[in-house]
Amino acid sequence: MTALTQDLILAALANVQDPSQGRDIVALGMVTGLQIKDSNISFALQVPAHRGPAMEPVRRAAEKAALAIEGVTSATVMVTAHAGDQGGMSALSEDEGPVTEKILESKVRRFVAVASGKGGVGKSTTAVNLAIALRLEGLRVGLLDADVYGPSQPRMLGVSGRPASAGGDMVKPLESYGVHLMSMGLLVPDDTAMIWRGPMVQSALTQMLDSVAWGVLDVIIIDLPPGTGDIQISLAQQVNLAGAVIVSTPQDIALLDVVKALTMFEKANVPVVGMVQNMSHWSCPDCGRKDHIFGDGGAAREAEKRGIELLGEIPLSMAVRVGSDSGTPIVVAEPQSEQAKTYRTIAKRLMEVADLRNEESA
Repeated sequence: MTALTQDLILAALANVQDPSQGRDIVALGMVTGLQIKDSNISFALQVPAHRGPAMEPVRRAAEKAALAIEGVTSATVMVTAHAGDQGGMSALSEDEGPVTEKILESKVRRFVAVASGKGGVGKSTTAVNLAIALRLEGLRVGLLDADVYGPSQPRMLGVSGRPASAGGDMVKPLESYGVHLMSMGLLVPDDTAMIWRGPMVQSALTQMLDSVAWGVLDVIIIDLPPGTGDIQISLAQQVNLAGAVIVSTPQDIALLDVVKALTMFEKANVPVVGMVQNMSHWSCPDCGRKDHIFGDGGAAREAEKRGIELLGEIPLSMAVRVGSDSGTPIVVAEPQSEQAKTYRTIAKRLMEVADLRNEESA
């Protein structure tokens, strides 16, 4: 079998024409970010912003040409639209006003973002357990893994495989524990690094939102990547968020970045409906002693200082880590545990503060 190379792939893509310009997509310089991993390839078609909506036929033709190459088993092709040097995006700065553009239309009643200022604080674990807890309360729930660079929700929900077609250009989300999931982790191999620039990230997020047949849902929980970058700003532009939940440990160094996340959501006109203090303490299983390994009550004090509700405190537990790694979150694996009960309590409170309800029974 012939080894896959960039030259081989580009030669095949050179047969795909852009009908509006009468030249092939390679000669026009549209093909960017080409990656090869074993038999899987991915790339983007970069076009001016005004042409983005009309490029779907060309994208499909490029995908078909890529899949026809001997040895290729999967091809991920996305359209990334840019406008000038900023790629169609503008960073929020001190002298800019709040983002107000809302362009997404869907059958989803509410969107709630789960965010953190920095990585490693248990944001994704919180997101998946809240999604399942809301499902257990009777809501129809989706989970969008918007952490394009480090998608972890497929592992946490114990699902794998590419989404099936829902007709046309739409795909069906996968389902686990009654929660509908879409993640970049379902589209690329686990060990593939997503080396993407801002416009490509924005395009990926847009397609995961409006090219997925989510169906009628009461809420989609959006697991954001840590920080205050392109994805968070794009989300604020595209989705009318009902609110954001900020996850942090009590540690001072984590709380420094929480302030940045709070400021970003404030500038984006997104209400922060509450904070979750993760890894709040560790209880000795033998003697019952509590150790505050990452500090005592830091997130609670920050929430009080800023007038934000502390939705709950999650103690450290090996069972939470094991459940996340094995695809059985703690809310399902040990429903009577302190951690699971706290997640259920947070979910119930979230339903109140973010106005989440099952409209069929409302």
